[in-house]
Amino acid sequence: MDSSRAQDYRICTRTVMDTTDREITFDEEGVSNHWHEYQATTRTQLLPPDQAKVELERIVGKMRLWGRKSRYDCVLGLSGGVDSSYLAHLAVELGLRPLLVHFDNGWNTELAVSNIERLVKGLNLDLYTFVMDWPEFRDLQRSYFKASVLDLDVPADHMIFGALYKIARAHGLKVILSGGNVVTEAILPRTWYYPKFDIANLRDIQRQFGTVPLRKLPAMGLTQMIYYGAVRGIIQVKLLDLVTYDKEAAKALLTEKYGWRDYGGKHYESIFTRFYQGYILPRKFNIDKRKAHLSNLICSGQKSRSEALEELLQPTYDLHLQAEDKVYVAKKLGFSDDEFEALLSLPNREHREFATDARWRERYFRFMRSVQPLTSRINRFRKRM
Repeated sequence: MDSSRAQDYRICTRTVMDTTDREITFDEEGVSNHWHEYQATTRTQLLPPDQAKVELERIVGKMRLWGRKSRYDCVLGLSGGVDSSYLAHLAVELGLRPLLVHFDNGWNTELAVSNIERLVKGLNLDLYTFVMDWPEFRDLQRSYFKASVLDLDVPADHMIFGALYKIARAHGLKVILSGGNVVTEAILPRTWYYPKFDIANLRDIQRQFGTVPLRKLPAMGLTQMIYYGAVRGIIQVKLLDLVTYDKEAAKALLTEKYGWRDYGGKHYESIFTRFYQGYILPRKFNIDKRKAHLSNLICSGQKSRSEALEELLQPTYDLHLQAEDKVYVAKKLGFSDDEFEALLSLPNREHREFATDARWRERYFRFMRSVQPLTSRINRFRKRM
């Protein structure tokens, strides 16, 4: 950090978010917008415990009703991480019959494979593994490195949801259970990621830098959103927002009940994501996502600020493993060591330098928000008839 940046550096007095988020703001007491926004988000998006319990029972009852003629009543994406693993446990506890879906894009750690096997066996559930077309996916990942844009996880995240919706449609299921949750994920600066479903952006990057046409990857752009959501009626449900979700307690339960083992970092069940978040983001973009992850835990009372600050003094993950991952990722993507180093040293580019369908997606979401109250009134009227 140069001297001018060091003079401008500030850190939130209640979280560990700091000026590495270039859009951060502080009040007169040094509290960041992230703390205030977390309070507002949890206040508006999370129900009081008694209401959450009623809503949970209502949603689970609906899911059972919708799936009464099927072998499954929902699809659940299982990465082997704590959120999706605990969600699978919770779903079974609630009497649901999820079809577990694992997205294999070639980057699983051995520990992730082991954790998934233990959960599938312990929960006695069916597992469908969606194997990505590696030549296409590899070429798309290479394109993102060549483009030198921020969010190198877009290809995986985009295709994961494309696969989940595709499988739900194939089985005639209306619900995808999501491990996303407000309590541990509300804080994430918009300058630290890029919207995952901007298919125009993805295709333009591939058009400019790729060598393989994208024909087999499960797309999840605006057209697919409209088809799966408005036409097929498939919805995402976030059950973790309707229960008390304590991350450490969830890990302890998974460890004791299924022999699950921790990865040491959020999303570190993927070798690629581990290297991207733990090595590329800090060095190339000056972003340490642990600050957001830890700030969520601070705001939810699951970790003290002093504990988080102490954790941030440690490397993002083992330095020897980082060096191994760098060699492995370069080789797996078909880059020489020198070529890979040159790509990581390229000037950073903004996603917005490439095509986008942001305007159309926003129009669609605005339209859906506008018809939601009308749909609710129609449904209430039908119930009275």
